[in-house]
Amino acid sequence: MNKKVLIISTSLRKNSNSEILAEKFKKGAVEAGNEVEIINLKDKEINFCIGCLSCQKTQKCIFNDDVNEIIDKMLNIDVIVFATPIYFYEMAGQMKVLLDRTNPMFPSDYSFTDIYLLATSADTNESSMDGALKGLKGWIDCFDKAKLKGVIKGTGSDDAASIKAQPDILKAAYDMGKNV
Repeated sequence: MNKKVLIISTSLRKNSNSEILAEKFKKGAVEAGNEVEIINLKDKEINFCIGCLSCQKTQKCIFNDDVNEIIDKMLNIDVIVFATPIYFYEMAGQMKVLLDRTNPMFPSDYSFTDIYLLATSADTNESSMDGALKGLKGWIDCFDKAKLKGVIKGTGSDDAASIKAQPDILKAAYDMGKNV
């Protein structure tokens, strides 16, 4: 069964390691016959959530920025993939801000069921990803139909594009996309 896949790349760096993983995931998913779109947050205007909770009543945020378009896509997709660098043992701030801003989705009907995380860190210890994984799991727990289906941990990737020196991680991202 072909799926609609949305990859959200959260890195702001050119030639980022997490974005390279996202491209590998996309390649595998497309070759398997899935429809895939990548959204890059470095090109988006995203305001901070102010916690007004108006969106709980209206299912729309009071801010008119790029998050509204992203939310519309997220609601009507089968698979969501988050690609993020790890900063200080946590997901990139722009990913966290996006997750906060998806509050209008909470009372909505949504299609997504499968969530994936592609993360890269300079640290070589896989536990450096634990904070990001915990934060994403907290978001997933708010959506009863959603499950974390897979995680790629690209450790030891500090310089731009240095993940390319780890063919096993690149293949794992490709294979995960192929089997989405």
